[in-house]
Amino acid sequence: MNQTVRDLLARSNRLGADPATTNYAGGNTSAKGTENDPVTGESVELLWVKGSGGDLGTLTEKGLGVLRLDRLRALPTVYPGVEREDEMVAAFDYCLHGRGGATPSIDTAMHGLVDVPHVDHLHPDAGIAIATAADGPALTKEIFGDRVLWVDWRRPGFQLGLDIAAAQKANPQAIGVILGGHGITAWGATSDACEANSQEIIRTAAAYLASHGRSAPFGAEIVPALPPAVRRERAADLFPVIRGLASTDRAQVGHFTDSDVVLDFAGSERLAELAALGTSCPDHFLRTKVKPLVLDTAPDAPLDETIARLKELHEAYRADYRAYYERHATDESPAIRGADPAIVLVPGVGMFSFGANKQTARVAGEFYVNAINVMRGAESVSRYAPIDESEKFRIEYWSLEEAKLQRMPKPKPLATRIALVTGAGSGIGRAIALRLAAEGAVVVVSDRDTEAAGRVAAEIGGPDAAVAVSLDVTDEDAVAAAVREGVLAFGGVDLVVNNAGLSLSKSLLDTTARDWDLQHDVMAKGSFLVSREAARVLLAQGMGGDIIYISSKNSIFAGPNNVAYGAAKADQAHQVRLLAAELGPHGVRVNGINPDGVVRGSGIFAGGWGADRAAVYGVPEEKLGEFYAQRTLLKREVLPEHIANAVFAITGGDLTHTTGLHVPVDAGVAGAFLR
Repeated sequence: MNQTVRDLLARSNRLGADPATTNYAGGNTSAKGTENDPVTGESVELLWVKGSGGDLGTLTEKGLGVLRLDRLRALPTVYPGVEREDEMVAAFDYCLHGRGGATPSIDTAMHGLVDVPHVDHLHPDAGIAIATAADGPALTKEIFGDRVLWVDWRRPGFQLGLDIAAAQKANPQAIGVILGGHGITAWGATSDACEANSQEIIRTAAAYLASHGRSAPFGAEIVPALPPAVRRERAADLFPVIRGLASTDRAQVGHFTDSDVVLDFAGSERLAELAALGTSCPDHFLRTKVKPLVLDTAPDAPLDETIARLKELHEAYRADYRAYYERHATDESPAIRGADPAIVLVPGVGMFSFGANKQTARVAGEFYVNAINVMRGAESVSRYAPIDESEKFRIEYWSLEEAKLQRMPKPKPLATRIALVTGAGSGIGRAIALRLAAEGAVVVVSDRDTEAAGRVAAEIGGPDAAVAVSLDVTDEDAVAAAVREGVLAFGGVDLVVNNAGLSLSKSLLDTTARDWDLQHDVMAKGSFLVSREAARVLLAQGMGGDIIYISSKNSIFAGPNNVAYGAAKADQAHQVRLLAAELGPHGVRVNGINPDGVVRGSGIFAGGWGADRAAVYGVPEEKLGEFYAQRTLLKREVLPEHIANAVFAITGGDLTHTTGLHVPVDAGVAGAFLR
C-alpha cells in the first residue's frame, strides 16, 4: 500500500473513532501524493479521498476514491457556475485514476481544490456550535484570530470547494475554516500536521465553550426524569404505539435512548422552542429530518391519554411536514419521501429514533444527541441559528441525495421486521433465528439457556442485528419481561415463533402427572403466554404481523408412548386456528409448522427423546434420522434448516393472504396428512 494511503487511513480511523471529532459516516478526509501510472510508467499526482457513504472510523483502502489531480485542478475552467454546479459531480468520473475506487462524494471538490497535501472535513459538536451561533463570524475571530477563518454557509458542492480554496490561498497562515451552519475543514502539509490542526480547532472551540458558556442554556428543568426502571417501563408501553405511528408511510425499526443529555434537553423549559428550530448540519437533518416530534403530556399521565395525544401530534406533524415540502418543492423535486418523524422526544422518558434498520435508527438518535450538544454550545455563548428552512429542503430533496438513495441495494424480504424466536439457543430455534436474520429481520433470540442465546445473537451479528434474552416460557412474568426487552431493543414485535419445546417418550402407564404438566406448561401454556404478550404489542403497533407455532406431526398422527407430547402439540395446533380467527381482523396472521423426525441438531432429540424413540422403533440411536427418512414418502431426512425455510416461506411476503394453515415439513408422512 502506498505510504500516503496508509497514513491517510490511520488518521481517518483515529478521527472517526472519537465521537467528539465527528459522527458516524460523517465528514471526509483526503491526501495528495504520487504513484506510478501503470500505462506510462511515469509518476502521477493523485488524490485519495473518502468515498460517498463511508465511515471514517472503519475506512479501508476500498472506501477511497482515487482521482488524478491534474484533471481535478482543470475543472474550474469548465465550471458553469453555481446554478449548475451539480453537473460537476459527473465530471469527477472523468478524473478517476483507473477504476477510481469508491464513488467520489460531493465534497471531493473541497479536497482536490485546496492546494495543501492533506485535508480533513469534520462535524465536531464544538465546531458546529460555533458554526451555528448567530454571531459565528465574530466568535471565530475572537476564538482563533486569523488562524481559523469563517466561510459563510453554502450547500456542499463545487462552489464551496472554490470558496475554501480561495480562503486558504489568501491566508497562508490559516490552518482551517469554520463552515457556517455546517462544520469545520482543516489542512496540513503532512498527515500528522493535518490531524493536529483538526484537533486544535476542535479543542480550542470546546475550551472556549467550557470557559465562556453560560450555565443552563436550555433554561430550568420543568419535567424531571422518571426513575430508571419506571421510565423504561413507560418507554416499553409507548414504543410500539410510537413505532406504529412512525411507520405510517413505511415500516421502521426503532431505538430508545434515555441518556442524561437527552433527558436534560427533553425536560427543559426551552425544549419546544429549540426543537422547533431543527438541526443544521446536513449530516444531522438528513438522518433526523428537519425537526422532531415532541410529546407534551406529563410522563406519568394516564397511558390512554398519552397515546391519544401522540396520535393528535403525529397527525399535526405529518401536516406540517407536507406543508414544508409544498412550500419549497419545485417541478424538479423528488417526490415526498414520507411525512413521519424520525425522532420523537418524550419528556421524562427519553428519545425514540427510527430508521430502515436498527443501525440507521441508532445512528439517527446519535445524530440528534449531536444536535442537542450543538444547540447547548451555541446557546451558551450566543444564539442558536441553524441554516434556513429553504436550505434544509434543498439538501434533503437534492437530486444528488436522491441519486444516492436510488443506488442503495433493494431491501431484503424481511427488512424492518422484528422477530421473537423462543427456544432459539439451539436446534430448530437457532436455525429459524439465523434464517430470519439472513432475510433482513432483526431478532430477539430467547432461550432458557441465556449463554446459548447469547452465542446465537453474536453469530447473527450483535446488538444492531440481534439481542439475547433469558426466557422460561412457563413463567408469565418472564414472558412479559422478554417481550419488553425486545420492544426496548427494536421498537416492537412483528414476527413471533413459538418454538420452545421438550419431550419425554413414555407409555400411558409410565407418564406421570409431572411429565404431563411439564410438557403442557412449556408447549401449550408457554405458547399461549408468548402469543398473548406479543399480541398486546402487535395490536398496539397496528402494523399486522405473524405468529408461527412450531407444532409437530404428532399433533395429528397418533403414535405409541407419546400421550403427553402429542396432546400438548395438538393443543398448540388448535391455538393456531383459534388465534387466526381472533387476530385476523387486526391483520395478524397465525400459522403452524408440523415437523417430524428432526434428529440432527435437535435439542429435543439430544435431551433423551432420541434414545427413547430409537428404543420404541428398535433402531440404534445414531441411525434414527435415517430410520425416519426411510419411512417418509420422499425418503429424505428433515433438518432444522428445513423448518426455518418453511417459516420464511410463510412470512416472507408471498403468502400474505394465508392464515390458520399448518404446513407439514416431514418429508411426507401419509398418516399425518391434513384432512
